Amino acid sequence: MSDSLLLVAMVAVPAVGAAVVAALPRERTALARQLALGVSLVVLVLAVLATLAFDPDGDRFQLTSSVPWIEGFGVDFALGVDGIALVMLLLVGVLVPVVVLASWEDQPPARRSMRTFFAWLLLLEACMVGVFAATDVFLFYVFFEAMLVPMYFIVGSYGGPRRQYAAVKFFLYSLVGGLVMLAAVIGLYVVSEAAGEGTFAFESLRQLDIDPAAQRLLFLGFFVAFAIKAPLVPLHTWLPDAGAEAPIGGSVLLVGVLDKVGTFGFLRYCLPLFPDASREFAPFVLVLAVAGILYAALLAMGQSDMKRLVSYTSIAHFGFIALGVFAFSTEAGTGAVLYMVNHGIATGLLFLVVGMLIARGGSRLVGDYGGVASAAPKLAGVFLVAGLASLALPGTNSFVSEFLVLIGSFPTRPVFTILATVGIILAAIYVLLLYQRTMHGPQRGVLFPAADEPAGDATAPSTGGHGATSSATATLTAPAPAPARATSRLRDLSRREMTVVAPLVALVIALGVYPQPLIRLIEPAVAATMSDVGADPAGTTATSEGTD
Repeated sequence: MSDSLLLVAMVAVPAVGAAVVAALPRERTALARQLALGVSLVVLVLAVLATLAFDPDGDRFQLTSSVPWIEGFGVDFALGVDGIALVMLLLVGVLVPVVVLASWEDQPPARRSMRTFFAWLLLLEACMVGVFAATDVFLFYVFFEAMLVPMYFIVGSYGGPRRQYAAVKFFLYSLVGGLVMLAAVIGLYVVSEAAGEGTFAFESLRQLDIDPAAQRLLFLGFFVAFAIKAPLVPLHTWLPDAGAEAPIGGSVLLVGVLDKVGTFGFLRYCLPLFPDASREFAPFVLVLAVAGILYAALLAMGQSDMKRLVSYTSIAHFGFIALGVFAFSTEAGTGAVLYMVNHGIATGLLFLVVGMLIARGGSRLVGDYGGVASAAPKLAGVFLVAGLASLALPGTNSFVSEFLVLIGSFPTRPVFTILATVGIILAAIYVLLLYQRTMHGPQRGVLFPAADEPAGDATAPSTGGHGATSSATATLTAPAPAPARATSRLRDLSRREMTVVAPLVALVIALGVYPQPLIRLIEPAVAATMSDVGADPAGTTATSEGTD
């Protein structure tokens, strides 16, 4: 296959796969699973081939292809990748097969079909590839909005008790941001038309000398959409609901990939196209980033719902990514992009393990678990690895990212960097508390019915807060002769579950020990972006010498 067709194939294969899976008879769930896994593995292979064909020292955008689409408005179906987009495609390629395997035995809600779930999943993959690979701004917008549809149905049809509320909230927030961005996209076309020839091509738009006043308005149009998608505080409130109510596979992709479109947009579009406005608004963005780090970490510490807790940790992590982007140094920017990849791996793993625990206990509440490690050591071990990666322990993949962001940001933004480091301490608190309360201590909760409780009654869940479930109090029958616990209904990780988590655990460790292959891909693209915004490798800009 020609290198120029690799990206086209990465969009087309899952799109066609989604259509084929959707056309299967309703009862052919097993075949739908197999096709979805096969298609997602083909996309992973294509992503690896694209990486092997990419030359980090070559042109900024490679593997390019372009076909006229709406010629009257200069719109092309144009695809291409730089190092930033390429590592995001690798992340998509890794996570989707993992999600398919993780959802292999899921039981859909009444009147829903898992065949349709896998079809939506493949369509979402096609849209995610398209949004990262698009080099035409209008095409990017189309994929940006199209992603909403499959994720809306994944959350709204296959999620938890409050799934419809969470899906509508997610859709409305994203749709409003997309409409604001559409106005900015149209404005960008008008500006390019006034300068000569109307175009949506990224490389042509990057060469424009846009008036600073127009830059401010256009920057804000793109920024609002990306800040909602990321999300940055105070535009974040949709994420805890969507992350908590989505099925585990949907949560992994929502937090692991979809939210990265926001921070990717900052780097790809806001900084290169509107450099003056980016420098002008940088202090404001940094305030939001640091506020998100601290505020979300404090909220995570107070959560009783495990999925909401993990969602809030992600908001804090996105604050670190935004800090790295708007510090305007190549080192911090490289750390931010690496953080995008590593966060997707570490938080995806954490969501998966939390989902496996919830599947066993039927409850999302932290207080309904305790002493799990003594009965399920493999589950506890993977939970520990995921938690340590989330708090960026040295030796895990997230540490390298966080370290690069902080040392790259400090020379240019010392006050914001110092404040952000407080988030590291808070992260250790909420992650270790979660692990200690669920994995250690005496065996208790829904997974360990007391000896004076009938084992069958212990499985009956009752609705708890935020749509979560809590263990029902069993009816007292015959008194037990001793306070010992009855036989646990907790099982350790199965072979399939070990297959699901093993690749992510391996990546957490491998990228923590040797991240250089990804850094080698990312750094030239980040350096080119910082050059667009007027920053030298040390991070100083034409209008700033490193002061806050």
